[in-house]
Amino acid sequence: MKARALGLALGYAADQLFGDPRRWHPVSGFGKLARAAEHRLYADHRPAGVVFTTLLVGSAATLGYAADRATRRHPTLSVAVTALATWTVLGGRSLGHEARTINAQLRGGDLTAARRQVTHLVGRDPSQLDEKGIARATIESVAENTSDAVVAPLWWGAVLGPAGLLGYRAANTLDARVGHRTPRLERFGWASARFDDLLNLAPARLTALLTVALGDDHRGALRAWRRDARKHPSPNAGPVEASFAGALGIRLGGTNVYHGVVEDRGTLGDGPAPHPADIGRTARLASAVGLGALATAVAVAVAI
Repeated sequence: MKARALGLALGYAADQLFGDPRRWHPVSGFGKLARAAEHRLYADHRPAGVVFTTLLVGSAATLGYAADRATRRHPTLSVAVTALATWTVLGGRSLGHEARTINAQLRGGDLTAARRQVTHLVGRDPSQLDEKGIARATIESVAENTSDAVVAPLWWGAVLGPAGLLGYRAANTLDARVGHRTPRLERFGWASARFDDLLNLAPARLTALLTVALGDDHRGALRAWRRDARKHPSPNAGPVEASFAGALGIRLGGTNVYHGVVEDRGTLGDGPAPHPADIGRTARLASAVGLGALATAVAVAVAI
């Protein structure tokens, strides 16, 4: 368990130092595998989606478990396997880079570039977004992805080791790929979406708790979490985005357009609408939450 804790810490450090590899990223490779499997297994009903999700998530988790099992008697190799798996699945540095890039574009008055850049983070239509709209989209995505791409992988890595790290990232990737309520994917993607929701129940609330503890406005973050989280259609994004809004003293949520469909995400927080200057504050809060998640994961791994 100490080897697991050390591996998580080293993998986190590698992500902060190096970020995602520009070529041959394992998650990108898994996405291509998922695309091929979808073409073969797709059918417009839930059982096909259950088979698709079980096969791909199970394969990733089994690979992590086999590597963990094979190196368990060799502490150095065990640390290396956990560190490599952690580095592979974390996305903290890349998330911060995207936020800082959009912030610089908005501050420089390049709205067109910012609209294009924000599509790296969100699925909503950016074509009609003004500066405040892009700032809100960026802040909401940084908050949600701090949970999905940092806190949740560390949590499952602490509990289940490499199997948890790879299995969680596989489930989250499938949710991003097929977990959408579109006519084609509503039934096939149901299993991926619901399994991702299940895996994120504990990490999302840990993210909200860390935000309350580490944000500037502790009471505001707690109040927004308790009062506003249920307004969000996602059971996991709601606590995270609401607590970020309260901690930052801004208002998030509202209506978004996804593929021509208008969706109301509710109003989260009490403050004014976010400005581009709030993006940097959000990135710093996300970094603090990530460090808090690492400390929690190390403690959990040692305790187990």
